[in-house]
Amino acid sequence: MDPIAFQPIGIVRSCFTDKFGIPRQANLVPAATGRLILQPPFDRDEALQGLDGFSHLWLIFVFHDCLGAGWRPTVRPPRLGGRRKVGVFASRAPYRPNPIGISAVEYLGAKRDGDGLALHLAGIDLLDGTPVLDIKPYVPYADALPAARAGFAPQPPESGWAVAFSDEARAQLAAADPDGARRLEALITQVILQDPRPGYMDRYPDRTDFAMRLYDLEIRWRLEGRTARVLAIDPTDRAPGT
Repeated sequence: MDPIAFQPIGIVRSCFTDKFGIPRQANLVPAATGRLILQPPFDRDEALQGLDGFSHLWLIFVFHDCLGAGWRPTVRPPRLGGRRKVGVFASRAPYRPNPIGISAVEYLGAKRDGDGLALHLAGIDLLDGTPVLDIKPYVPYADALPAARAGFAPQPPESGWAVAFSDEARAQLAAADPDGARRLEALITQVILQDPRPGYMDRYPDRTDFAMRLYDLEIRWRLEGRTARVLAIDPTDRAPGT
């Protein structure tokens, strides 16, 4: 079969500016927001006609950070602790013959801004700069299958931790999100509660300090028993979309 070429219809601008910290599925972090900016010639208002009746959308996207990495017939899913292998087609790993992913995300409406026609989204699990190939409405009667079996991932991941903020982090949080528009406290808390560490981290029990990037910020946190304490929220020189 001849190769098939696709043109992205838009680019995602996301709160996740680094892979570490991205939830492993959509809607695990409701405070994770972003915009899908449609590119010409697909940025036409009539192309979205009727979409406001749907609360959620399917996004078909490209794992652009893995382009050129090649595919692997077997992978080690994080849900199996990075130890057991499964076939790539039994996983949602990015190292696929065609590095394409799907996400069902909350749709908050569309409007034109300085970047063009943008769809506002929540519950995303997409890296900033992700190319999107298509949008499809989420239809609950057909897409939600409560009796379906979920293999080795029957339940959402939960760390069981409590999340606390140091006094310094609290002050930096107020400075970084003064009007609460970013929902930064909820975002940080929800990401950490998912335990974003690699699945093999139980091999390194002495490692307690971690850092992740959200928006243009570096979030440093430490595990103290069953508490994940946010130590600092520092600006970086990298903003979303750069």
